[in-house]
Amino acid sequence: MLDIEAIKAILPHRYPFLLVDRVLELVPGERVVAIKNVTANEEFFNGHFPGRPVMPGVLQIEGLAQTGALMMAAEMKGKIPLFAAIDKAKFKRPVVPGDQLRYEVELTKMRRGICWMTGKGYVGEELAVEAELTAMAADPEGMG
Repeated sequence: MLDIEAIKAILPHRYPFLLVDRVLELVPGERVVAIKNVTANEEFFNGHFPGRPVMPGVLQIEGLAQTGALMMAAEMKGKIPLFAAIDKAKFKRPVVPGDQLRYEVELTKMRRGICWMTGKGYVGEELAVEAELTAMAADPEGMG
């Protein structure tokens, strides 16, 4: 299990773009389960949508990707995973303040620094988001 400080030691993301609060289960290179506590104080709720706050789907996908990056950290050996593709993204229910979004990501294949993963996000037992994600290992120095 990883707390927020351990997560920040692995991921380069910071508020307001760090979208993983805790890792519940981690099998490096295989599977990871993490959570995001969705609160009314999230900056994105100011504009999405006033009077009916809904977590943007793109941020749910980003949370899945960050969770996958935590799983792949050991295999990436100092590199940063960047999105290469998002496929078959589906949003099954709105994610709103007060929800706890549980990310479950599994590695399906890794070859030459490219990772293929499947990810699902649940609120309770209800599926909220799912997608196939592809990430590639990038050198942090070459990122500008």
